[in-house]
Amino acid sequence: MGFEKGSASFRMFFASRDLTREDVGKFAAQALPPLSTLAEEEVHGWVAGRHLLDRKITEENAYLGGYLRLTLTQAKKKVPASLLAAECAVEEMAVMEAEDKQYLNQQMRSEIKKQVKERLLPDMPPSLKGIDFVFDERSHMIYASATSEKQVDAFVLSLLQTTGCSAAAADPETLAERTEGVDVQYWAPASFSGELEDKMVDGTAGREFLMWLWYCSEKRSGLAEVPDVGEIAFMVEGPLTFVMEGNGAHEITLRKGDPMLSAEARTALLSGKKLKKAKLQFVRGEEVWAFTFDADEFIFRSLKLPQTENFDRIGKFQERMVFLETFRQTFFFLFREFVKERNDEKAWKKLKTEMRQWVAERPTKV
Repeated sequence: MGFEKGSASFRMFFASRDLTREDVGKFAAQALPPLSTLAEEEVHGWVAGRHLLDRKITEENAYLGGYLRLTLTQAKKKVPASLLAAECAVEEMAVMEAEDKQYLNQQMRSEIKKQVKERLLPDMPPSLKGIDFVFDERSHMIYASATSEKQVDAFVLSLLQTTGCSAAAADPETLAERTEGVDVQYWAPASFSGELEDKMVDGTAGREFLMWLWYCSEKRSGLAEVPDVGEIAFMVEGPLTFVMEGNGAHEITLRKGDPMLSAEARTALLSGKKLKKAKLQFVRGEEVWAFTFDADEFIFRSLKLPQTENFDRIGKFQERMVFLETFRQTFFFLFREFVKERNDEKAWKKLKTEMRQWVAERPTKV
């Protein structure tokens, strides 16, 4: 479980209300059905966080260190494509030999495939997938390992149907509106290249935020005094993924060597591309939060938290959640600072000029 050990990939969600101990019974009532009932159709249900078949949900195992921590398990039986194709071939050859035919029509082949699948399916082991989540009642935030659109839809719908609590993904639009009351839809596109006018580029609030982080890390010392957290140093690292919608190669990823100082990075920026994905670090003293950030959806991948000092399971998890909350506070603070500057017409005009100069003068390694 990524929230308990190792790195974590996740999205953050605003909960419409607190999830309390009274909700544990609701999760238990919608627990994963026994796998003996599993047919071809996918089934899903909640389990406690110890493993993907921890079906008996109680107040004791639904919480870890004071945090509600559960998993939405999805189970499905499926016949591997290669096995299905081979078994179908065997059956088709047997039918052709028995009926002295040179070939079978599509209807007959479809019927054989259906029969083979029905015969094999009961003996197939179930495939299990889990979406872990943790609710932090102090920040009223949900951290969930739902990163794809399909996973997000499944998690949000299941949570709503089970508890009546809705979860709004903390994407650029939602975060800007909830933290600063700003509708980013009204922001006009901004070009950070002196070779292109604003109207010639596209962009999203998330990509502009990541560009702003990159600029601030290099030209504004890369330091932030975060309330209740302290001084945080932040930096952007490669690999770097640049994007601009339109004709030609609209996406490019730079991985090897030193992508930050590569001629390719400078060329991408001058052509109007913006940073969509990059590795970032937040540093406080000897504590380091390292992760890959997807700026379009605000997805955090492979977040490595600082080393914990506790060795017991509960203490370690509590310490990791404290580090996760520090990460959230830092990220939210930086995004709010960006939104304030981006939403100030005079300040943003000045910053755009500075960023265009920063792009034009970027050093490159030969």
